[in-house]
Amino acid sequence: MSEQITVRVSDRVVRSAAHVAEQRQRRIEDVLADWLDWVVTELPLDELPDQEVLTLTELQLAPEQQATLSELLVQNREGTLNAEGRRRLDEMMRIYEHGLLRKAQALRVAVQRGLREPLQP
Repeated sequence: MSEQITVRVSDRVVRSAAHVAEQRQRRIEDVLADWLDWVVTELPLDELPDQEVLTLTELQLAPEQQATLSELLVQNREGTLNAEGRRRLDEMMRIYEHGLLRKAQALRVAVQRGLREPLQP
């Protein structure tokens, strides 16, 4: 479910969103909506309820993302990756690394809250 609203943003935000929209052949409105969704999902872990922190401790790539990343890594190793493939690999690696960071942060918060035992004593 979504709702349409009007928001006033700075010229800098509009320029950045327009640049991304042009590169990805998307509407500026869709780019801005994605950015807002991202901000909400990236709330500091200290502010999340216990159950959400625990859920993040089990974070993994979706099966289709894992398959895509694996295939791109194989193509890269074999030297058959084209420019678009390199761009996709870079994007997938950013997603993977970001997920690992969130998972590690969630583990730290879970241990601090006593929700999980430390991985090493």
